[in-house]
Order: sequence, then structure tokens, then C-alpha cells
Amino acid sequence: MPRLSEVIAALETLWPAERAESWDAVGTVAGDPDQQVMRVLFAVDPVQEIVDEAVKLGADLLVTHHPLYLRGTTTVAATHFKGRVVHTLIKNDIALHVAHTNADTADPGVSDALAGALDLRVTGPLVPDPTDPAGRRGLGRLCALDHPVTVREFAARAAERLPATAQGIRVAGDLEALVRTVAVSGGSGDSLFDQVRAAGVDAFLTADLRHHPASEAVAHSPLALLDAAHWATEWPWCELAASQLDEISDRHGWDLRVHVSKTVTDPWTAHAASPPSDPLGAPN
Repeated sequence: MPRLSEVIAALETLWPAERAESWDAVGTVAGDPDQQVMRVLFAVDPVQEIVDEAVKLGADLLVTHHPLYLRGTTTVAATHFKGRVVHTLIKNDIALHVAHTNADTADPGVSDALAGALDLRVTGPLVPDPTDPAGRRGLGRLCALDHPVTVREFAARAAERLPATAQGIRVAGDLEALVRTVAVSGGSGDSLFDQVRAAGVDAFLTADLRHHPASEAVAHSPLALLDAAHWATEWPWCELAASQLDEISDRHGWDLRVHVSKTVTDPWTAHAASPPSDPLGAPN
């Protein structure tokens, strides 16, 4: 069995820490470099439910996309839920490693996995990484469909292919307009509207779209917007990352057992649909 330091070194070749944004908190949060690793669990969120799953699984390493302490802390006391996560990890000899914005821009990365889940052909990054001479790394992805579909059909595809959440897929735009090209960005994407408009795509699928940026975006152009749950747009990366580690394990003869959590950690748990629209408009 490999040591944790060896597995982390391999993960760092996939998602180097120096490629994370300056505000981000990536890398190893807990774990003894000399401990042996046999079983690894991938998940989006380092929440107690996922850590408990790692304990039940007998995992030695938990790899998550979201950081545990993005803004730092002065305590890991178990009186706070993040402190309880740390205590559970350490008591059960489970290491925690985070790949966040360094996985977003990787090649392949979070948005490649999202595009793959939607059966889209990636043509390049939405926001290219200027340090990549090959022009493959960067934030978001520009994609093409093998044949045009309507916005309605593309939204239905997204609802079917992405993990089910209470939110589902929200849509802005003409449902019968044809979609040939798409921009996708796993996670929060409304800061990318300028780049999406410049790309001239027919639709943009991302998460966490806010009212004013979305309103302005559809006013500027016929661009269709598809807003999925944040967790759902990033979960496909877990499967991609697990397959990458499986390949590394086979190459090194490590015989790791690599798992992907299917636990839904999207914070929204229910959705009450509005009744049919009143022709008189919104209530006072």
C-alpha cells in the first residue's frame, strides 16, 4: 500500500496547488504523511455526513472539491460542526485533501466532467489559462452538440443526466430556440457572462445565477440560461477524479480501492412548485 505522501504527490500532479486562486484553500487539511492508504472516497463537500460515510466505508483518505476552511479559523473545537469534522477525521485516521479552483481549471477538470455528463463535445476553455501554451486549461468550457436541440430539450437532458436535486434546472430564454453551442461552468458562473457573450454561444449552463446578472444577460442577447444546483454541476468531477486516481493506482501497482460518494449534499432539500401563472400578474 502507498503512503499518504505518495498518493498526495500523485494528486498534486493532477491539480497542482499553485494553480489555485490566491483566495482559495486547497491541499491536505488532515493526515499523517506516513500513514498507509488503501481506500479513497471522493465527494463534493467535506460535511459531517460525508465524513461519517468515509468512516463507515473504512476510507483512509477523503478527497473533496470544496474546502473545509475556506476563510481560515482559530479553533477546531468539536463544539462547532467543522471542528467535529476534524475530530472525526483524526480519530478514525482519515486524511482530507481538497482540490478546488485548481481542479476547476485543470485539463481535464470540473467543467470537462460537466460537459461529459451532458454528452457535449468540448472545443476549448471559456476563460483560457494564459500559462497553458496548449490552450486547454482554464475556467469553464465551450462545447458543441452533435446535432441541434431546442432549449426545452437541452434542459430536459440536463435534468436527466445531472444528479437529481430539489432545484432541478431553471431556464431563462426561448424554450423553442435551437441550441448548437453551449458554455458550461461547474459551480457559480454568473461572473462569466462577459466571456459567454463574447463566445457567441446559444446557451450557458452553470449554477447559482442571481436575479440581476441573469436579467441583464437575457436582455443583452437571445442567450438561453440554464441554472442547475451548485452541487449537481460539480459532482460529475468526483467520478472523473476517481477514474484518474484509479489509472494512477494501476500504473504504480498500488491496488487502491477508489469510491465516489453518491450522498446528495446540496443544501436545498425540497421544492414547492408555483401554481399556474395568474394572467393578472404577480400578487401585490
